[in-house]
Amino acid sequence: MSVDWEAVRGEFPALRNWTYLNTATFGQLPRSSTEAVARHFARRDEMACWDFLSWYDDMERVRQKAASLVHCRSDDIAFIANASTALGILLAGLDWRTGDRILTLEHEFPNNLYAPGLLDRRGVEMVECSWERFYDSVDARTRLVAISSVNYNTGFTPPLAEIARFLRDRGVLLYIDGTQSVGALQFDVGRIQPDMLAVHAYKWLISPNGAGFMYVSPQLREQLRPNVLGWRSHRDWRNVDNLHHGIPELSDAAEKYEGGSVTFALIYAMEAAIDLILEIGPDVIEQRVLSLAEKTREIVRRHGARVDLCGSPIVAARFENRDVSALAKALKEQRVLVAARRGHLRVSPHFYNNEQDLETFAEALGKLL
Repeated sequence: MSVDWEAVRGEFPALRNWTYLNTATFGQLPRSSTEAVARHFARRDEMACWDFLSWYDDMERVRQKAASLVHCRSDDIAFIANASTALGILLAGLDWRTGDRILTLEHEFPNNLYAPGLLDRRGVEMVECSWERFYDSVDARTRLVAISSVNYNTGFTPPLAEIARFLRDRGVLLYIDGTQSVGALQFDVGRIQPDMLAVHAYKWLISPNGAGFMYVSPQLREQLRPNVLGWRSHRDWRNVDNLHHGIPELSDAAEKYEGGSVTFALIYAMEAAIDLILEIGPDVIEQRVLSLAEKTREIVRRHGARVDLCGSPIVAARFENRDVSALAKALKEQRVLVAARRGHLRVSPHFYNNEQDLETFAEALGKLL
């Protein structure tokens, strides 16, 4: 079935006023997400919130859709406010030993560089390495590898299934931040088998900030203690007339990491975004995103940029003797939105973009160069 991309594009109001090629910074919200938030608040006014437990029934529906998107069971999914939360739950919930190591790749997103440093008082060492040295850097002291599915700076897409197999054979945990790919590229938990996948949905999953989810494998849930406890920590939390007093009996599901209430309005918005992505088809979206990204690479190369990678939704272009921050600012003045990241002009088209956007970008870039 063919997709009417112009009709899809019409669901994103911001695109009327901007040539938007910056989804790696923020995804644009579809109308359906904004409408979902409005419906929730209208419902609060109408019902005076007496039906709040039914909101959690809705959350189970969204949990199932998120699970469907990444090909796992709904029990494996917990809602999170951002990827930092997921990583914090992981780092705080493990029993660390003096001498343990956390390994990540150089040029990683700051989350994966900053957070492990807080464990230095526990005698945990943080190690960065290049991709070329990755496998040799995994040693007997490596306890955890924390990497992104797509590098925010360079667009590098590591071979996740291969990495996961290598680490499983050595008893090393794998944390993947999928924020820079899920919604653009397909992700199959069953094929890759990470221990934890975190997705803050505000980029490629075209949702508001504060909406996200994490996958936690059943094996990891057996050893990972929740470090956020709240009234929903006890497995019988729905019995609100007689909430449990005492030490909570935890559920086996990933829900146990949520603790208290969740960000209902934002998750309703995320549900609408997931619905749109599932309706179009994640495979169709991936094909379109990669096609637009490859055409973008051709454009920046024609204008003298060096682009080393392909097969990524992020185009990272280097221009000799050019201040890319100034270049991104000058493009913004022409209502063309891209980003500058550590020496790269970063261009990130999503499925709502089209060839006209790329032509507008090419023309604006040509004038500036």
